[in-house]
Amino acid sequence: MTQNTCPLCQTAGEDILFKNDLYRIIAVNDPAWPGFCRVILNHHSAEMTDLPIEERSALMKAVCVVESALRTLMQPTKINLASLGNVVPHVHWHIIPRWADDSHFPDPIWAPAKRPTSPVRPAPDRTALIQILNDCLA
Repeated sequence: MTQNTCPLCQTAGEDILFKNDLYRIIAVNDPAWPGFCRVILNHHSAEMTDLPIEERSALMKAVCVVESALRTLMQPTKINLASLGNVVPHVHWHIIPRWADDSHFPDPIWAPAKRPTSPVRPAPDRTALIQILNDCLA
C-alpha cells in the first residue's frame, strides 16, 4: 500500500477533533460505539518501530490524552486501545470506550456480538473533548 492508495493518508470527510504536524485525532461517529476515536499518523508508515522515538512518544501521549479525556467525560467500564493495521498498514490507534453491558463486552468490538443490542449512550460532549485535547496537546 502506498501513500496514494492508503485510505488513512486521505483526510476527506474525517471529523477532526485535533491536528498537528505529526498526527490527527478523529471522532469515528459510530452510534454503536459512542466516543470511539482514532489517532492517525499524518505521514505513511506501517509500524510504530519505523518511527523515531520522539514521534512514537508524541503519538502515545496523544493516545493517553484521548483515553483520559474519554474516561473523564464518559465513565466507561473500560477503554480499549488497538493498533492493528492488518487491513490498512498505516500507524493508527483506536480508542474505544466500552461498557460491561455493551453488545460485545468483554470481547473486542470486531468480534461477534454476545448480546443483540447495547443500551443507547450519548457521545461525549464534543466541545469539552476538544478543549481537553487542546489543553493537553497544543
